[in-house]
Amino acid sequence: MSRIGKLPVTLPAGVEVKVSDSNLVTVKGPKGELQEQISNLVKVEMKDGVLTVSRGGDDKDSRCAHGLARTLINNMVTGVSNGFEKKLVIQGVGYRAEKKGNNLVMALGYSHPVEMPDPEGITTEVPSPTEVVVKGINKSLVGNYAAIVRSKRPPEPYKGKGVRYAGEVVRRKEGKTGKK
Repeated sequence: MSRIGKLPVTLPAGVEVKVSDSNLVTVKGPKGELQEQISNLVKVEMKDGVLTVSRGGDDKDSRCAHGLARTLINNMVTGVSNGFEKKLVIQGVGYRAEKKGNNLVMALGYSHPVEMPDPEGITTEVPSPTEVVVKGINKSLVGNYAAIVRSKRPPEPYKGKGVRYAGEVVRRKEGKTGKK
């Protein structure tokens, strides 16, 4: 039995879940609405405000889908109730970010500023010139957009300049003068 899959998903106040016959799960909450098509190898049931995920068989595909389905549903419930956010830190002389309307504009050492429009369902905030916060209700969209922002100038190992996740540790190299 999957350790993650057998855990029940408790629903906070103000969150509604609907499960169709074709395993289409719709979650509505104070921050918005999300839908996910869950595999037919598992069965999603709603009882007394608690959502449970069970699997039909014990084959490898069913076992894989069991934990995944529960995690996807739990992430949707968390997203519509609390939301998700990723913090990025910009390091480097002259590297900075600012918000212009619906665009994130970053100076990352290139000859031009890097402009990125906010995708649908995602908002970016710039609390300080060296911090960017990506927020949204869909965990995968928040993570993907944060990775795209980071990829515009990933941290380099010699001076550590670039865009990194908050708390990310970048292994530093000594450089060619350190070898003697």
